[in-house]
Amino acid sequence: MESSRTADVVVIGAGQAGLSAAYHLRRRGLEPYEGFVVLDANAHPGGAWQHRWRSLTMRDVHGVAALPGTDAPHPSDADRANRAVPAYFADYERSLALPVLRPVRVGRVTDGPGAALTVHTDVGNWVARAIVNATGTWGQPFVPHYPGADEFRGRQLHTVEYDGPGEFAGQRVLVVGGGASAVQILAELAPYAETTWATRRPPVWRDGPFGPEDGRAAVALVEERVRQGLPPQSVVSVTGLMLREQEKDAAAAGVYERLPMFARLTTDGAVWPDGRPERFDAVLWATGFRPDVAHLAPLHLREPTGGIALDGTEAVRDPRIQLVGYGPSASTIGANRAGRVAARNVLRRLEPAAA
Repeated sequence: MESSRTADVVVIGAGQAGLSAAYHLRRRGLEPYEGFVVLDANAHPGGAWQHRWRSLTMRDVHGVAALPGTDAPHPSDADRANRAVPAYFADYERSLALPVLRPVRVGRVTDGPGAALTVHTDVGNWVARAIVNATGTWGQPFVPHYPGADEFRGRQLHTVEYDGPGEFAGQRVLVVGGGASAVQILAELAPYAETTWATRRPPVWRDGPFGPEDGRAAVALVEERVRQGLPPQSVVSVTGLMLREQEKDAAAAGVYERLPMFARLTTDGAVWPDGRPERFDAVLWATGFRPDVAHLAPLHLREPTGGIALDGTEAVRDPRIQLVGYGPSASTIGANRAGRVAARNVLRRLEPAAA
């Protein structure tokens, strides 16, 4: 029989949400390793930030919220996001001596033994009384299927594979998707390539500033979907899109003149709904992500409506599972709050009298 290590709590994922949960678990008295452990699939600290494209600078991101117990980082605008944020995360792990083990890939989580859960990984198993799942979405890029996709002889890539505009110099690029990543990438590509933008629905632009009340209202809408067990939407799908200073020149040049989705792809391009063909060298799918929760499938957490219903961060179908960085907490600020709530829920479960 395969041997297993034990901990009261296993945190899966060491991005913003996972580190926030780890901080609050330790602050509330759980000892590293014996009380809780963090399993991270990445070889290095930084969560999804370490995989962002090289040309993404701190000027391009919407800010990084401070991890709990620290001040927010203040890198320069020119610093690469995939270096500056991971360095901040690495310092955080080190200064707090958080018990992060990596690289450890979780294959599945199963029920038992007894009232516990077993976390099956590529380097052995962990048995825990509770799990904080903080795997985010980066591991599950979404590419919709369209007719002709298998026939297209040009390059197709998702934003997880995009590494900057230089490699598309002189090409005709079709960018698909209506989120913030599409807006950023179109502005980057425009000086190098001839771009076309296609989305399923017309983008919703914000003209005014995005204040705290707007944020709370947007999060509330996503929270309601999660409470109902519906698949979570991104917060940006509710808030709408806003051009930053560095994208206004692209807007003035007509880069954001959006077209409806094509009818099908062909060997060398796409055919639009009116039958007009157009040649493209590459199709870049900026079509977002889905929650990376396949390893939780053996626990049957999903509702018939397709999502995992949560009460705060607690899975309705199994209160041993806390989900952070899921739905309304899939943002840096939301992840911090969710980590705190998840730690409180876990401690309540482990020691009912402590709550």
